[in-house]
Amino acid sequence: MADDKDTPHPPNTPKPVHVGGDSLTERLLPHLKKIIAVFVGIAVVVTIVLVIRWRKHVGQEEHTTQLAQVLEVARGPVGPATPAIPGLTPPETGPRFETAQARATAVLDEMTKRDVEGPAAFRGRVLLDAGQVDQAISTYRAGQNAKGIDGVLAREGLGIALEAKAAQQTEPAARQGLLEESLAAFDAMQPDEAGPRREYMLYHQGRIQALIGKRTEAKALFEKARELGAGTELPELIEQRLAAMGS
Repeated sequence: MADDKDTPHPPNTPKPVHVGGDSLTERLLPHLKKIIAVFVGIAVVVTIVLVIRWRKHVGQEEHTTQLAQVLEVARGPVGPATPAIPGLTPPETGPRFETAQARATAVLDEMTKRDVEGPAAFRGRVLLDAGQVDQAISTYRAGQNAKGIDGVLAREGLGIALEAKAAQQTEPAARQGLLEESLAAFDAMQPDEAGPRREYMLYHQGRIQALIGKRTEAKALFEKARELGAGTELPELIEQRLAAMGS
């Protein structure tokens, strides 16, 4: 709407003004109770939201604390202890396990005790180390569509778990089918050519291709993985694989 001073008015016609001369306060007084009620309502809602967020934050801290206790068990060393040298090496304080399977079983017990699930990739790996291959496969499958690195690790774990199950088979057809499933999991592991663990995807693909007898495809994949994985442990592992293949 144009300003009054810019709007032409007929001669002797007064400009429009508020009639009555009430101040803003005087006009608001009849509605003051309603206004106060509205502000009180908003304050209550904001308080509730803040309390919910605080409780959620506290819950996350509690979950992190419980997960830290689980990881403390997972870091326990395996094998006979090395005697501490007085004055040079401190004595061990955490748990030690005879085998990796015993450690994994202890981790699962701790997760149950503390009601901690953890990421699918972590839980799947623990289940696999504990010898619970089918449960590991189910866990990895549940997490394979997760975003980011969690999904990549779950798909990688799925391929490894399917490969482990294939190794348990006595029927060639069953073994072949599971290896093909494993290869499919690795094929989907990291579709981004510049994404994390892409070199490990190629390495795993090469391993499975070698297992199913496709040596040419395996060698090509190993070469790509070696080039992409320069500076990691992959080149040495690939050299060992190629030497075992007679290359």
